[in-house]
Amino acid sequence: MTKTEHEKLLAGEEYNYRDPGIRQMLSRARKLLPQVNDLNDLEQRNKAIYELFNHVGKNLVINGKISVLYGNHLTFGDDDFINDNVRFQDSNLITLGDRVIVAPDVKFYCGEHAIDAQQRWGSYENGKKYLISFTEPISVGNDVWIGGNATIIGGVHIGNNVIVAAGAVVNRDIPDNTIVGGVPAKKIKSLTPLK
Repeated sequence: MTKTEHEKLLAGEEYNYRDPGIRQMLSRARKLLPQVNDLNDLEQRNKAIYELFNHVGKNLVINGKISVLYGNHLTFGDDDFINDNVRFQDSNLITLGDRVIVAPDVKFYCGEHAIDAQQRWGSYENGKKYLISFTEPISVGNDVWIGGNATIIGGVHIGNNVIVAAGAVVNRDIPDNTIVGGVPAKKIKSLTPLK
């Protein structure tokens, strides 16, 4: 059975971002996001939040404007706090656990391109070029604090009870009970496990 372009995207395979189904999902997010970001009517805003995202746990707080590509690839746990100007480049699944704090200007990037420049572009039969993209999911455990202006790269799992220092670039998994910082992020110290 042939995979849809969306199934290829989620599997981390090369996919056609110009596919009508993909374009429709992107268009849906562009329509709903202004309602999440700009509506003062809390009832209408909450309705848009539940319609835009895959799953929303209890007590989600979005404190300012955010940016998403698809929206329906995002899952929030209970009591998550998302600050202003957070960018969810959710070209794959992004899953946040419970009690996750995301500071301003944090970026989650699921998409990537080939290191070899000659492999970054494909050609249609008519000779027209297209950008080749691959995606990987991001998952964040419970009780995580991601500091301002941090960047989380696709394929990363952040464990439970983790602090990511401001400005860090997380490009590999982070185990439970850890503080990381730097570019690329490295362990700074261990945290006492939660009870």
